[in-house]
Amino acid sequence: MAYCTKSDILEQIEEDILIDLTDDDDVGSVDEDKVTRAIADADAEIDSYCGTRRPVPFTTVPDIVRKLSVEFAIVNLYARRKGIPKSRQKRYDNGIRFLRDVSKGDASLGADDPDGSPPDTNAPQMSSSNPARIFSRNTLKGF
Repeated sequence: MAYCTKSDILEQIEEDILIDLTDDDDVGSVDEDKVTRAIADADAEIDSYCGTRRPVPFTTVPDIVRKLSVEFAIVNLYARRKGIPKSRQKRYDNGIRFLRDVSKGDASLGADDPDGSPPDTNAPQMSSSNPARIFSRNTLKGF
């Protein structure tokens, strides 16, 4: 299941731009296969980061993942036909930074995160099998 759809992309860019980015044969319409491929590539990139901390692909897609999928798919489409506009490149870079934080456990996918914030597996754990104090003023008297 894709994390975004063509209609999600069309909420961000106009259809004539999408046609320009996908219509290699000058037919005058959106090449659905190219849009599907751009979305699949975007989703694979998202999965490569999120998969280090949680099962992917997501069965319930968090809103932030859908948003990133749209942004990444648009960047993929621009990259294949034209240069990537600076504003799109900046959004992409910010998205990658966020995904790196998610993969390290420093960021959550939000309220829609299907697994919640994963526990930090490298956190130290403390326990005490003997609650009696070993060192006190009385036991260290004279030192």
